[in-house]
Amino acid sequence: MDKNSIIRLLNEFKKGKVSIDDTLNTLKKLPYENIGFAHVDHHRALRAGHPEMVFGEPKSAAQITGILRAIAKHKANVIVTRLDEKKGKSVVKSVPGAVYHKDAKLLTMLKKKVVIRTRGAILVVTAGTSDIPVAEEAAITAEVMGNKVQRLFDVGVAGLHRLLGNYDIIGKAAVLIVAAGMEGALPSVVAGLVDKPVIALPTSIGYGASFGGITALLSMLNSCASGVTVVNIDNGFGAGYAAAQINALTVGPS
Repeated sequence: MDKNSIIRLLNEFKKGKVSIDDTLNTLKKLPYENIGFAHVDHHRALRAGHPEMVFGEPKSAAQITGILRAIAKHKANVIVTRLDEKKGKSVVKSVPGAVYHKDAKLLTMLKKKVVIRTRGAILVVTAGTSDIPVAEEAAITAEVMGNKVQRLFDVGVAGLHRLLGNYDIIGKAAVLIVAAGMEGALPSVVAGLVDKPVIALPTSIGYGASFGGITALLSMLNSCASGVTVVNIDNGFGAGYAAAQINALTVGPS
């Protein structure tokens, strides 16, 4: 429940459209609702300005379904990350309005329209096609948080002309997320071309000595380009969330 939802509820009560019991019943579930196996945060949008986020990988389909149903009663949006296809499809069958995004291994449930409030666009860049799943997790997260998102895939340093050939779109972005595996060089190159925040997203793509993304992570942490911010390996959600927070600074407070 966000600020607008509370204002609407109180106005409906004031006009006599909602009873005092129904109003109290809604408000008493703030800031959270205990459903036994989880304390569902109905206060996040009011407190942080963004929808509820659920880490889905260790949870069962039944637990995720229960959480989503509790959130749906409040007409709120939610993102569930790290869901394999089998679990995602199971949840979609049980929860009206839930959508599974196969590439990103991410589920969204949008009970109200996502409004784009920021002026600038977030550009999600990948070094290779293999980095797209993690990049899509970042892109969809930023979109659900109310941002215009553009994508530029497979422009890594093995063919630098591909990146330079898209300089116009790179230069116009307000925030850039750059995903790369292997040696993780692309974020440094991009950061050397722009005057905007660059969030480096290391992926676990690569051969043996890439150590599951550790090589890319260390490379990005040691970037010689100034101002590169680095998130954890394969943490597309974290990159998308951080980019959205930065991009929110392009508008004043609501």
